[in-house]
Amino acid sequence: MEIANRKKQILTAVIENYIATGEPIGSKTLQSAQGFNVSSATIRNELSDLTSLGFLRQPHTSAGRVPTEEGYRFYVDNLLEYSEPDERVRRYIDSRLRASDDAPEHILETCASTLSELLGIAAAATTPGGEDSRVHRIRFVQTGRYTSMLVLITSAGMIKSRLFRCDFAITPEMLNVFDRALNEKLAGVRLGYVNKAFAQTFAASFGELGMLMPDMLMAAIDACRDALSTNVYTSGGTRLLYQGDLIAARDVLEFLGDKDESGKLFEALPEGTNIFIGKENSSPLLRRSALAATRYNIDNRPAGALGVIGPLRMDYKSAVSILEYTAKSAGELITELIAG
Repeated sequence: MEIANRKKQILTAVIENYIATGEPIGSKTLQSAQGFNVSSATIRNELSDLTSLGFLRQPHTSAGRVPTEEGYRFYVDNLLEYSEPDERVRRYIDSRLRASDDAPEHILETCASTLSELLGIAAAATTPGGEDSRVHRIRFVQTGRYTSMLVLITSAGMIKSRLFRCDFAITPEMLNVFDRALNEKLAGVRLGYVNKAFAQTFAASFGELGMLMPDMLMAAIDACRDALSTNVYTSGGTRLLYQGDLIAARDVLEFLGDKDESGKLFEALPEGTNIFIGKENSSPLLRRSALAATRYNIDNRPAGALGVIGPLRMDYKSAVSILEYTAKSAGELITELIAG
């Protein structure tokens, strides 16, 4: 829909004032606060037209206007110009993520807490879906005379570990044999293919040596199975309790608490940055809220997602700029971890 420039300016002013204050705004306030070079009667007519178009509504007769979901949608799609966060915010995000770069899961947990802290709303981060993930590397760390830890690194950057115990003394030479054998056979194999049948065939191919492998292979199967599931890290849900709509806050907390539902929603998101406002959200629990989400890339491929959930009057400009920068930084760090 195309509307005149003055209507766009007035709609922008109403929405950004409402985002900042949560209060309806009228024609006289707009004229004085925004410096429009027209009479308050003209502004009043424009507000009436924007209300007829469905972009604004009047809570009651004597009140000013507030945005509708359609108004926010038009604002997000047509009136906002996004840019990177300022240097101070970028440095802060980078320092927080760098302090957690020992594992992809820790980076993603920090993404959620940092987004919530900077934006004052709920945030979530998901590990990459495992359906297309493959074994990238397997490593062994000896933890005792009879115990060792298998460490799985997937093509999506996830790291999963499993302890296993053998009935015989484990030597470094034996772990080197296990390391070479598993990486030769498993590198590039889809995680879902690493099951009991695969392990039996694998062990049989090594003859007598295969008799020493069952515990180690079960650890590999368990690690691959764990890496197949999407993990969701959340932060800041209770912040929404202080933002006016207690029903919406309760629903968001319920949504974030159901990791299966929230994981499926984030996993189904299309590539790029997406904003869902109110009833556009697929989950009924988010239909009083706004969701902004984007995917981070690992090795130039779309992986998991970062998202923020807040009231309909979310600061969309800040949310998108901080979300996209955080996703870019997280993807680069996880890619570095895999390469290392």
